[in-house]
Amino acid sequence: MSTATRRFPLTDWTVVVPVVALLALVFSWGRDLPGFAVGLVALCLGGAVLAAVHHAEVVAHRVGEPFGSLVLAVAVTVIEVALIVTLMADGGDKTASLARDTVFAAVMITCNGIVGLSLLVGALRNRVAVFNAEGSGAALATVATLAVLSLVLPTFTTSKPGPEFSTAQLTFAAVASLALYGLFIAVQTVRHRDYFLPVDTGTATERPAGAAAGAAERGGAAGDGDGAGSGGGVAGDDDGEHAAPPTSRAALVSLGLLLVALIAVVGDAKAVSPTIERGVASAGLPNAVVGVIIALLVLAPETLAAVRAARRDRVQTSLNLGYGSAIASIGLTIPAIALATIWLSGPLLLGLGPVHMVLLALTVVVSALTIAPGRATLLQGGVHLVLLAAYLFLAVSP
Repeated sequence: MSTATRRFPLTDWTVVVPVVALLALVFSWGRDLPGFAVGLVALCLGGAVLAAVHHAEVVAHRVGEPFGSLVLAVAVTVIEVALIVTLMADGGDKTASLARDTVFAAVMITCNGIVGLSLLVGALRNRVAVFNAEGSGAALATVATLAVLSLVLPTFTTSKPGPEFSTAQLTFAAVASLALYGLFIAVQTVRHRDYFLPVDTGTATERPAGAAAGAAERGGAAGDGDGAGSGGGVAGDDDGEHAAPPTSRAALVSLGLLLVALIAVVGDAKAVSPTIERGVASAGLPNAVVGVIIALLVLAPETLAAVRAARRDRVQTSLNLGYGSAIASIGLTIPAIALATIWLSGPLLLGLGPVHMVLLALTVVVSALTIAPGRATLLQGGVHLVLLAAYLFLAVSP
């Protein structure tokens, strides 16, 4: 019996690991851990990432694409936002730039890391990675608009000194971010759902770039009937998207275990962060490196799920995960932080510095050139990964 249709016994690793990782979070939260305990929590974190990807794929197989990738992106972002607000409430002035650093790290990791890896894997498999230019272009435009409104404009506004928004400006940015996020979800899941479905690679290599929507509709029609329109099938089965979809009960169990695993991922990342902070400080690195490391840990489930989807010739699903995570990160974080400023004290620094603005602009331009043809080679994947490497290097050596 396939992984998608069988029940989850209590001894299954996909059930045990999230629970163990959550228990590790409970016992480690707020404590100064010795070295061996940090190692155990890190192992639990890695297991929770694998379990989260498995359950996300089961849920995705049930609900179909693009809902499947949306489940994982939104679930991770909601928990990440809760973590940011908690840290800002406890950290005072020293966390004034935490929201900015976390959101920008998420944008760079998703738009260059997840997208670059997915294109590289897809191109290695089929020489050319094929996707839907209409849907991916709309997602990229949304990411760029949200990033500029929330992270670039505060550097140039004059109502308050420093890279800060005034209360009125922050309110506008929060409302605009939430409205754009809601509009994107409506377009992605209802009005133009076919733009975000995996492209039929059998016909895409012969078609002109402008015919992406028709190919996506053919792929979507097949997926709607037999579950092939899922977010990459089931963990451990490269042909899982061709198996029968899981039952509603199995999907609900996986959804619950997915939330448990994601809470454990974010919480365990927080638990090991003091050790990371000490290591970064002892190495003489900037404090922003801590945020980058934690962002890499938190985004590990999306990254792994996107790479697995690309291996199954479902690059569009990978791009949905990458750009969808970036949109959710900005579209949900900024409104949440704006609301939290009602009781949070201290400044809220949102504006990027010159180096990061250059990297953001270069990422948007390169991404637009990558998405426009509806297909990409190893070169495009490599260019995005070099941009991510540049961001990581400059975080270490500004």
